[in-house]
Amino acid sequence: MKKFLIALLIALALAPSISEAKEPYDVIRQEISYYKQSEKEIAWLSMAILYAAEECKLDPLLITAVMETESAFNFKALSPVGAVGLMQLMPSTAQNIGIDPHNPLANIVGGSYYLKMQLNRFAGQSQALVYAIAAYNAGPQAVINAGGIPAYAETRNYVVRVINSYNRLRQILAG
Repeated sequence: MKKFLIALLIALALAPSISEAKEPYDVIRQEISYYKQSEKEIAWLSMAILYAAEECKLDPLLITAVMETESAFNFKALSPVGAVGLMQLMPSTAQNIGIDPHNPLANIVGGSYYLKMQLNRFAGQSQALVYAIAAYNAGPQAVINAGGIPAYAETRNYVVRVINSYNRLRQILAG
């Protein structure tokens, strides 16, 4: 972890401006910049998302879509029900996966790990991605009990927002 933090700081210092960035890095940076983050926050978040994607073997654009939907890239996001940080992890979920949800990097990696757990849980099903996203929001047991997306308006809207964001980011990357 120390090596990564040092590399992240070096990358941040050397990070290109948004207009000079390379794909998929530039797609992520442009998405984050829409939310009026500082250049340092944009570079840091981009690198952290790419790191989490590599660690968890996930598409960085999927992580970006979840983070955008969860917190709009707000480091200090706190939901009315107690979800914390960029990936809006519940304290009990963060404890179960062994991370501090208030640490931004741990929050991103932990949220990505939790998303990967849901993808693995629903792997082999025709709607695995949709079910995993629903489980990220409502919990895996709610998805299992419902036999798909639970009938919660919040979860149904959440799934649509994440999928729409993810598809939009993929289309940008495809050019």
